[in-house]
Amino acid sequence: MPQRIASVSPRSLAQRYGITAGEQLVSINGIPVLDLVDYQYLISRPDLAVEVEALDGQRRTLHIHKHTEESLGLTLESGLMSHPNTCANHCIFCFIEQMPPHMRESLYVRDDDWRLSLMAGNFVTLTNMPESEIRRIIERRASPIYISVHTTNPELRRQMLHNRRADQILTLLERFASNGICFHCQIVLCPGINDGAELERTLSDLSAFIPHALSAALVPVGLTRFREHLTPLRPYTREEARAVIRTALTFQETLLRRHGTRFVFPSDEFFRIADLPIPEDEAYEDYPQYENGVGLLRRLYVEFEEAYRDLETPRARPRRVLIATGTSFAPFLQDMLETFPLQELQVEVLPVVNRFFGETVTVTGLLTAGDVLEQIRGHAADELLISETMLRSGEDVFLDNVTLEAFEEAACLPVRVVLNDGGDLLCALLGQDPESEAP
Repeated sequence: MPQRIASVSPRSLAQRYGITAGEQLVSINGIPVLDLVDYQYLISRPDLAVEVEALDGQRRTLHIHKHTEESLGLTLESGLMSHPNTCANHCIFCFIEQMPPHMRESLYVRDDDWRLSLMAGNFVTLTNMPESEIRRIIERRASPIYISVHTTNPELRRQMLHNRRADQILTLLERFASNGICFHCQIVLCPGINDGAELERTLSDLSAFIPHALSAALVPVGLTRFREHLTPLRPYTREEARAVIRTALTFQETLLRRHGTRFVFPSDEFFRIADLPIPEDEAYEDYPQYENGVGLLRRLYVEFEEAYRDLETPRARPRRVLIATGTSFAPFLQDMLETFPLQELQVEVLPVVNRFFGETVTVTGLLTAGDVLEQIRGHAADELLISETMLRSGEDVFLDNVTLEAFEEAACLPVRVVLNDGGDLLCALLGQDPESEAP
């Protein structure tokens, strides 16, 4: 299906050849452009036959010679250019199936599309992919891809994902690796199911694909109170979390010696459950799975410390600041603020219990406006700080559909949204203008 051209960059090749906004891009070198992956791959060649359909339906073919890295200058109407593929699994740990009813539709979207994995870092299970898409990944050199593995035991993976095609994971990974496709892996761990000996098997299998296998993140299963009629699961205990970390550290030591990478990275949440210190900065290498909650706390600490050391005087604008945050992050934040004190500032870290999803959900990004508002009552402050992770990406709306404006009005005190960055947190505590330069 032709893709509508939203805009044409001034002085670009496309403008020079007479392509205009509103026309349709039909094909490049005779190949239909299915999506952005196809478009980026096809325009990388120096000689292009670009077929365009004008507003009156007439088609023409433009023969364009360009440098390999030179852009055509087209912006297509849809970034993905087709509906994302949805998940064909019913994973025993699926968070979406644990969502309460009557929330905004976007919270129930179950995408499982390798194009979103390539472009946005979304994790995919590879269970809904026809042979044609597998070939397209290889032919387009689509890399790296983020893959939800969970286990490499074929029968166990079928059981965990409730999908008969889930047992092909090692075959697919081998095929990708042999064709130069790199991938990051995610393993959501469920106590007594895919940890212990099963985890050791999975890490052994995955590490055999290094250097094409780039990293493996270990994430504890997230459980809400909305699990009626779902597979019985429970949270990790402190000792169980410590056992997972011991396994990870054993593999890290061996793989660092053999391959120069630790490869296996437990998420921050595992260290909080285990009541163990967050590893130092070098333990996360280049933070390959930062967006997956791996090393987020350490990087925040490093950024905060660097900005703090640059201060001439660690003196804040005099006031009382209340920081509302998740229960797993609160102790770490409290320790950090005591390590790097600010004069003239009274600061209180408030661990907000998640009553909306259930108390086993401890991360800041899943707090609702309702829970925060209820629990800040009785806490005197001149300003409230909240994390941007509480808000929908690109919008000032909480998970329970409360707008930031309504939240601030109900809180009866100024609210400042802090970016997920240590420097921005320090600016907020100092009372600096958000538009000013970081300290």
